Amino acid sequence: MKIRVGVFFGGKTVEHEVSVISAMQAIAALDREKYEVVPVYITKDNRLFTGQVFLTDGWYRDIPAALSTGVRVLPVREGNAVQLMRHPAPRFGKAYVAAIDVALPVVHGTNVEDGALQGFLEYLDLPYAGPDVASAAAGMDKWTMKALFRAAHVPVCDGVRFTAAQWFADADAARARVLAAVGLPCVVKPVNLGSSVGIGFARDEDALAQCVTDAFSYAPVVLCERAVQNLREINCAVLGDRDGARVSVCEEPLNATDVLTYRDKYMAPGGAKGGKSGGGGMAQLARQVPAALSPEQTERAQSLALQAFQAIDASGCARVDLLMDGATGEFCVNEINTIPGSLAFYLWEASGLSFSALLDEMIALALKRRRELDGLQRSFDVNLLQSASLGGAKGAKRA
Repeated sequence: MKIRVGVFFGGKTVEHEVSVISAMQAIAALDREKYEVVPVYITKDNRLFTGQVFLTDGWYRDIPAALSTGVRVLPVREGNAVQLMRHPAPRFGKAYVAAIDVALPVVHGTNVEDGALQGFLEYLDLPYAGPDVASAAAGMDKWTMKALFRAAHVPVCDGVRFTAAQWFADADAARARVLAAVGLPCVVKPVNLGSSVGIGFARDEDALAQCVTDAFSYAPVVLCERAVQNLREINCAVLGDRDGARVSVCEEPLNATDVLTYRDKYMAPGGAKGGKSGGGGMAQLARQVPAALSPEQTERAQSLALQAFQAIDASGCARVDLLMDGATGEFCVNEINTIPGSLAFYLWEASGLSFSALLDEMIALALKRRRELDGLQRSFDVNLLQSASLGGAKGAKRA
């Protein structure tokens, strides 16, 4: 019997379109001999749709038409599976649409990759691939992430964190803090977004003010970080969980800007096109794989990637982005992407693991985590409520 895999994608996030690209690549790579694929598209206003239309090539070019063909659903726990029920429920006929045994979230950004969707899947008691609630939340908030990295002695760039209220209450004092802590040039970024959305590079104080203002249009908290000189960006993927993980080869994205931008990643010539595993998304970015590093530099980058993965207790497939000073060879970890664009399949293919096999391992890890959780005691068997006296409207005193 085939495993029914619900591929969740989209969502209320500025990375919605990137998620659609990544999901179409994953759906194309899933082994249909092993899995029954159930697409679950989350709209930008958080409605859930399924249907064969979301398995067809190019449906995303006319999303309103796809939604009119698809079926809006609500997931409901029934027995050992989650059922997708038609919403609103029909007066006549069956409300049941499909069932899911395990979820494969292929989502990016806030409201979906940050623990929100993972919490919903936990509520449904549905096994799911990728990070759990805590590691997803930590991996999305760059300040929290870096605090965990520091605790694990993983090197990161110095940074300053501001809320919008702190910045606009006294912009001069805020700028002085940035200059004292990290100096110029510096990198400005929303604290909880990926895909380089809202990122800016400030060479002077005027640019700093503009970059911060732009970043605040995407998030209520902004991070200013020291810019690495002689920058080389090196990425490495990690696959596994807390019991064991392995690393991919390293890559070096080849971009002509100070930082790798959203446009560099997804809108370069030939970029976000197609839904098959061979094209579009991060897979289309110009890159050198493996990166031109010495054996010692490669080992250092891979070691730091593994340490970063372990520091936030990640699971599934993550991509760790490192910053290297091309002159000194020193590395620091920029961030971890707990559900990376294109699921970083191109790094695993270069490491000898096919996209299909990568998805097999991610699903196996999801089912392993569920077995482990099912072995834990989930309730404390005492007759507390049977003997309790709550004292009416005043409530009971605590011990």
